[in-house]
Amino acid sequence: MMARLEFFFDYGSPYSYMADTQLAGLRERTGCELVYRPMLLGGVFKATGNQSPAMQPIEAKRRYGGVEMRRFVAHYAIPFESNPAFPINTLLLMRTAHAAMAAAVFPAFHEAVYPAFWAGRVDLGQPEEIIRIVNEAGLDGAALLAAAAEPEVKAALRATTEEAVERGAFGAPTFFVGDQMFFGADRLPFVEAALRD
Repeated sequence: MMARLEFFFDYGSPYSYMADTQLAGLRERTGCELVYRPMLLGGVFKATGNQSPAMQPIEAKRRYGGVEMRRFVAHYAIPFESNPAFPINTLLLMRTAHAAMAAAVFPAFHEAVYPAFWAGRVDLGQPEEIIRIVNEAGLDGAALLAAAAEPEVKAALRATTEEAVERGAFGAPTFFVGDQMFFGADRLPFVEAALRD
């Protein structure tokens, strides 16, 4: 039976972006079923009492986090630029991701959004920028943004976020292989090992 990998993420998480760049290769190597689970990281933080690494109160640890991020980017040769708008409120963006799923256009949406945010430095906290990037991907940005306001789309994001917390998530990226949870882009080797078991 094909192994199933669930990827809980938020576009505002740079570590989720870095992990995402490695998932195509992981899927090719393992033959796993990759399931994207867009959640609201701010909601996860609120529910768990966690906070962004950027808010880390220990200055030396916060500085070291930046070093580790640069090492990851260099090791995997990932296009990456710090976004001057970071951190943004991703509520609308993550709702739009669920709208894209409902419209069966999520792959094209996803492929456009992550590079725009973390390589193109686009402020995707702004509705007009979401529309522009989505339109450039050949989709109807205005229609997706309108759909993001629908009650069922809002409920889908809320449900995914609550499910992530109920299953033990406290940040992003969070991966599940069956009942096994893995947190962080640097845990991908363990994710791959679990997929091969």
